[in-house]
Amino acid sequence: MQPSNSGDVGYDDPWYDALASGWGESADARVPSGPREQDTVTAADVYLEVQRSPAFREVRSRYRRFVVPAVVIFLTWYVAYLVTATTSPGLMARPVAGAVNLGMLAGLGQFLTTFLLTWAYVRHARLRRDRAALELRWDTQELARGRGGPS
Repeated sequence: MQPSNSGDVGYDDPWYDALASGWGESADARVPSGPREQDTVTAADVYLEVQRSPAFREVRSRYRRFVVPAVVIFLTWYVAYLVTATTSPGLMARPVAGAVNLGMLAGLGQFLTTFLLTWAYVRHARLRRDRAALELRWDTQELARGRGGPS
């Protein structure tokens, strides 16, 4: 159980990161509480059970099905841009409109694809993973509370 800022209310959160807390608190305001052996083993059992669950595997699978192809496509496009720019400077210098050449358009295309990829990733996460991951987190907390942890 972690102490709250007011000192009178606590919460049990298995995702709590002690390093992220304590901003602006004095050293004596925090109550040191070492992990008990029973709590540590219980938390490890809960997380192993969650990691083996079909819901967790589905969230990881959805993540990988988007990220792996996106990274491969983006890195291929980036390397193709670099290789073309270094091996065919004449092609990249070909004018398109006025002072704008093919190399400038391809360079700006790198920025555009970065923004598009970011937008696609956020949309994919929101539509296909966030809800399942949040449900998994709540299930994890319920398992932690039900296995003998303080409520």
